[in-house]
Amino acid sequence: MNIALWIIASLLAVASLAGGAVKLAQPREKLAAVGWGWVNDFGDGTVKTIGTLEILASVGLVLPALLDIAPVLVPLTAVCLVLLMLGAMITHVRRHEAQLIVVNLVIVALAGFVAWGRF
Repeated sequence: MNIALWIIASLLAVASLAGGAVKLAQPREKLAAVGWGWVNDFGDGTVKTIGTLEILASVGLVLPALLDIAPVLVPLTAVCLVLLMLGAMITHVRRHEAQLIVVNLVIVALAGFVAWGRF
């Protein structure tokens, strides 16, 4: 079980880091041009904040347990990631983007498993 939790937390961390880095590095207009139309519903600051939260999630899912410093932060981070993805799901439902909701559901399930397994 511990190995599965490490693998899932690591995969979530990589995905969150990648998604967050793209949101921080690219202007909102470029993100919209490549198919991330949801960014048009938010300001630049909000998109950058979401990216920052995703990067923080990538750190919080792995480092506390790896360094054995406040490992309780891992399940708390996983819960925060679930909340972030629920917000993303609401956005995609409002925009009728069903295909993107599936991705959010997978992340919610995996992050929920990490939260449950690490509490």
